[in-house]
Amino acid sequence: MKFLTTLILSGLVATFAAAQAAETPVLEPIPAADVALADLLWLRRPIVVFADSPSDPAFQTQLRYLAEDPGELIKRDVVILTDTDPKTLSEAREKLRPRGFSIVLLDKDGKLMLRKPLPWSVREIVHAIDKFPLRQQEIRDQQSSR
Repeated sequence: MKFLTTLILSGLVATFAAAQAAETPVLEPIPAADVALADLLWLRRPIVVFADSPSDPAFQTQLRYLAEDPGELIKRDVVILTDTDPKTLSEAREKLRPRGFSIVLLDKDGKLMLRKPLPWSVREIVHAIDKFPLRQQEIRDQQSSR
């Protein structure tokens, strides 16, 4: 009887884990050189993560933080752009002019809203985004449509 109970419980746990893994959202970083910022206007909020090398510890930490809770970023229409090659001037690097590691948040209208020299957690990023005027309007629009 114990064996049967253990077998059933392990099957349920495995099924639950598989279902949860299938539902976990993923927000893959996109190289900034592959994206025109103008194509994102009014559609997405770019988070641009700059570094002088993909091996930069701050860069690696920031990508890990962003991967921990992509669902909250997806709810806010975020797209993650990365640029780790200062020799190749992407449009984002030319426009935003980073020095070393930095994380830059742009709003949907293309306006630079935040620039940070250290990695930020998703909680901190989401809190900052929720204060943006366009995000405040989105929240009001969602509440009025209910």
